[in-house]
Amino acid sequence: MLPIGIPPEDMPYMFESFHRASNVGNISGTGLGLAIVKKCIDVHQGEIVVKSELGVGTTFTVSLPMEKIVNG
Repeated sequence: MLPIGIPPEDMPYMFESFHRASNVGNISGTGLGLAIVKKCIDVHQGEIVVKSELGVGTTFTVSLPMEKIVNG
């Protein structure tokens, strides 16, 4: 499968349930994956950063906070 990237006009909606980018063609999917991932990251007070270039591909970087363990 060739990398396709996310069109800039779809970027504001990519974490919405059932939204699929305008360039997915016949690639199957429900549009739920990124919505679920974003909700999980938000629950854990994390962050997701997206870098995408059409015709090249997309990179998602997820950061989650680590709890400090205090011996008491």
